[in-house]
Amino acid sequence: MDIGVLTVPLGGEPRTDAFEYLAGIGVDAVELGVGGWPGEDHVDRERLLGDAEARESLRADLDEYGLRVSAFATHNNPLHPDDDRAAEADRELREAVELADEFGVGTVTCFSGLPAGGPNDEVPNWVTAPWPTEHADAEAYQWEVAEDYWSDLAAHADHHGVDLAIEMHPNMLVYEPHGMLRLRDLTNERVGANFDPSHLYWQGVDVTEAIRVLGERDAIHHVHAKDTKVYESNAREKGVLDTTDYADGANRSWLFRSVGYGHGEEHWKDVVSTLRMVDYDGALSIEHEDALTSSREGLEKAVDLLDRAIFETTPGEAYWAE
Repeated sequence: MDIGVLTVPLGGEPRTDAFEYLAGIGVDAVELGVGGWPGEDHVDRERLLGDAEARESLRADLDEYGLRVSAFATHNNPLHPDDDRAAEADRELREAVELADEFGVGTVTCFSGLPAGGPNDEVPNWVTAPWPTEHADAEAYQWEVAEDYWSDLAAHADHHGVDLAIEMHPNMLVYEPHGMLRLRDLTNERVGANFDPSHLYWQGVDVTEAIRVLGERDAIHHVHAKDTKVYESNAREKGVLDTTDYADGANRSWLFRSVGYGHGEEHWKDVVSTLRMVDYDGALSIEHEDALTSSREGLEKAVDLLDRAIFETTPGEAYWAE
């Protein structure tokens, strides 16, 4: 298990400067945006696909600073009811899979996407309750759309030997572990989780239990290290389904926080230990979205805590049990 960073917060810096900084604070792996909301500040997906010299340049930069790529990231909505938006997201995702295969990266991180509530609707519809019954009907329609799309995409990923790591996210069809397993059952084992605990916290999901539920199915393909703090004084008044602007942190029910500022070091050591119990041995990719501190300070504090939490060696024999 090693420490990684999704490099989006450093997107305004040249790639080599970002890599040098990350290596200097003890980072081992980078998750690189190649489209969608993460953008592609440090790589050009289309150029990398078609240009061997561009791929070699990226490899050289990674080697210079002792970094590996944990995943290519393209978070978007390939199930969008707007055909043009869906087609763009689908192209980004398929090309990310092809690039991962070409570059020797085993994972693409993404969202499940979210359809409209029916074939004639124009905007995505996140269904959070089964009544009135038209909402249950809308969700059933959405899963039909998702099964058709993701079955084909999962076959594409399997052809290229690449895992699809879906972040469980609100305003997406898959936003919690049971939905994640449902999509996996409808497709193939290339479909699994980019296990990001940040949205599970405010939904009231026990993160270590979620790791066990998904891990026993070998359904964790990648992990984000990202914390959340629920501010009870606000949540007691309006609950946690909060549409308050993220910039208005004092009035939100919850905020994304740097690792350790939503849950303490003991909790994160428990997260790391539970991941080891289910045989996850990949990156803990820090995603910084803490509005209360700068990107660099948030990344550095997260690296500092995770460096104390992760295990660098493999377990020895249990000689005390013999």
